[in-house]
Amino acid sequence: MKKYEVIKKKEDFNKIIKTCPYYKNKFFTIYIRKKKISKTCFGLAISKKVGNAVLRNKLKRRLRSIIDKNKDIFSNSCDYIIMIKKDCAVTTFQELEKKLIELIKEIK
Repeated sequence: MKKYEVIKKKEDFNKIIKTCPYYKNKFFTIYIRKKKISKTCFGLAISKKVGNAVLRNKLKRRLRSIIDKNKDIFSNSCDYIIMIKKDCAVTTFQELEKKLIELIKEIK
C-alpha cells in the first residue's frame, strides 16, 4: 500500500466505524464507506488482545501484502477499515488471503 492509500487519523477511523455498514467473518471485520472520489483508502486495526507487538505487526504486514496483491477486487471509490481478529494469529498466510477475498466478494 502506498502512503496516500492509508487512513491514519483517529477521527476518520471513528467516523467510519460509527456510521458505515460492516461485514464480518471469523477472521476480519470490514467497514466500508462509499465516496465520490475514485481513490481507494485502507485502514488496518488490530487489538492489543491479539498478542505482542511483534505478532500484531506481522499480521498487519501480511494483510498489507494481501491487499497489494489483490487490489483489483476492491471497489475504486470506497474507504475500507479492516479489523483483524484474534483467530488470524494461528492461521496460515494462504488461509488469510482466501478468507479476505471471500469476504470482499461477498460484499460485492
